[in-house]
Formats: sequence, C-alpha cells, structure tokens
Amino acid sequence: MEKNMEVFAGTDRLLLRKFQTDDIESFYTYRADPEIAKYQSWQNYQYHEAKTFVHHQINHVPHQPGTWYQFAIALKETNELIGDCALHTPLSEPRIVEIGFTLSPEHQGKGYAKEAVCALIYLFHSFKKHKVIAFTDVRNNNSIAVLERVGMRREGHFLQNYMSKGQWVDDLF
Repeated sequence: MEKNMEVFAGTDRLLLRKFQTDDIESFYTYRADPEIAKYQSWQNYQYHEAKTFVHHQINHVPHQPGTWYQFAIALKETNELIGDCALHTPLSEPRIVEIGFTLSPEHQGKGYAKEAVCALIYLFHSFKKHKVIAFTDVRNNNSIAVLERVGMRREGHFLQNYMSKGQWVDDLF
C-alpha cells in the first residue's frame, strides 16, 4: 500500500481513492477483458494505455470543468483495486456531473458497484453540484439496474445516439 494515499470517500467495504502505480496491472487486466469493454468506449485495451491512464490520473484532480476524473475503487481491508468510477464535469455546465463506473468481473454481483456509486453520489453532494446524470447503453442491463438501485430515474431514451464500435447505439439518460 502506498503511503500518503488520497482517499475521497469510503464505505463499509470500499474506498474511492486516487489511483496509484500499484494499480496498473489490475486496471489493465479488467480493462482488457472484452466482456468488460462490451458497453464501453474502448476495445483491445493495451498495457501502455493503462500505464499512461494511471499516471495521468495520479497527477489529475477531480472537479475540473471539462474533464473526467477516475476514482480507483479499492477494497477497504486490502486496498486491492477492483474497479473505477468517474465524475465528468461538463465545461458548458459545471453545476452538473455525469457519472460512470466499471468493475472487474470477479467483483461483480456482490453489491460493490452500488456501494461505489453511492459513494460517488456523496462526492457529488460534497462538491455542491446541482444534478448528477448518467448515460448507459440500453443493452447494459446490469448498469441500468445499479443506477436504478441508487435512486436514479430514466429521463430519456435516445435512439441511435452515438457511434460505438462501428454501430449506432441507443442509450438511456
């Protein structure tokens, strides 16, 4: 465990913290999994991309308009990286944040995603924002279920809203 670890939020089982160099291997492993990438913007994720990403996040700060900030999701007891979640502060409206999350396959189905998103929403409140939003592929039933379990509601269904991996995709807002 790295010294001076910066923790932004915690739950009974998890920490939302700044990424550390020790996270690169775990981060790469789940991001490179085609099943994890299925509804994400990336594909064929490479180790050098994980290394660059983690180093960028180490030097980045949350809550900057026009940027995404990824928080490492780690088990509280061991500090093991099990996923990541993000806040995006749009440049056009910095009082609104968009959230996103990814969990490694071996840690799915245990309530960690809901717990991490609740902690992320806590951060949203601490940053004194007006509204939190999320977009998700309509086929991603697990993510939709997590968002609904934390109390988010469907406000829109956008048909063929974005191009992903060569096809037009519907998403929920």
